[in-house]
Amino acid sequence: MRIIIPMAGMGKRMRPHTLTVPKPLIPIAGKPIVQRLVEDIAKVCHEPIEEVAFIIGHFGEAVEQDLRSIAQSVGAKGSIYYQEEALGTAHAIMCAQESLDGKVVVAFADTLFKADFRLDTDADGTIWVQRVEDPKAFGVIKLNANNEITDFIEKPQEFVSDMAIIGIYYFRDGAYLRSELQYLLDNDIRDKGEYQLTNALENMKNKGTKFIPAVITEWLDCGNKNATVYTNQRYLEYIKDEEGLVASTAQLQNAVIIPPVYIGENAVIHNSVVGPYVSIGNNTSVYNSVVNNSIIQESTTVKNGNITNSMLGSFVSYEGSQADLSLGDYNTLKE
Repeated sequence: MRIIIPMAGMGKRMRPHTLTVPKPLIPIAGKPIVQRLVEDIAKVCHEPIEEVAFIIGHFGEAVEQDLRSIAQSVGAKGSIYYQEEALGTAHAIMCAQESLDGKVVVAFADTLFKADFRLDTDADGTIWVQRVEDPKAFGVIKLNANNEITDFIEKPQEFVSDMAIIGIYYFRDGAYLRSELQYLLDNDIRDKGEYQLTNALENMKNKGTKFIPAVITEWLDCGNKNATVYTNQRYLEYIKDEEGLVASTAQLQNAVIIPPVYIGENAVIHNSVVGPYVSIGNNTSVYNSVVNNSIIQESTTVKNGNITNSMLGSFVSYEGSQADLSLGDYNTLKE
């Protein structure tokens, strides 16, 4: 099994946090978004993961090494490919064409999920979906009586289905997918100026490929600050019974910790109340503060704060009062 993860986007909706780090490397409950994604896919595949291929911009050697380490964490080889220009989802996947072989999961790195199914790897293809109240903002699928996908509809303004495509796909034959994507590129078949995966899916379906749905239990977005803070909350709820969420090297002095929380290595919590739903990165210090429902990354200092629904990057210095914050790396703010 191979996992292909296109993640070359700029993450503009997550600025200022994505000015210094790619969005998929922002931590959720102590692990980067993309690591959570890879681990959760591996859990439902129930097959060894041979390779994880990351399609990125030129993010630097440190980021590339982090991504290879994420692949190694699930026992896989990590491969790096580059997308030089944003030309659509089909183009992005084809940047990793050498890895499109055998069983393949394609997962776009701006979404996380929870699922309780076992992936049917004998199926031709599987589209991961979730039922939504208002499908107008999503691509959706229609099914026949045999639970096979008959149609892909993008943002239907009249109701046709409530099963929204979340951006994760399984293909039993990666080489076949590669040939269909190559057909789009060779014949310059675009939708709104870009090469789209959905066009390849439609062609494959028309040639007899049987796609089935895999319905997830929860779809978690990391598209902006508020959504990411909420996703952090949900993950902390999922993993609250795991050991090691508060590092043994963390220094807790006159601290009240309200679970679930994640507190990283060598963090200092002094005269403060932290939690619930707080993730604090390695080497971060919190003094004389109250923090809840927030993400604070590494090597940051917070003093005299009352922080909620917030994201603070790494190497931030914040001293202030009650706030709903979104501070990128290396910022200093005093009130």
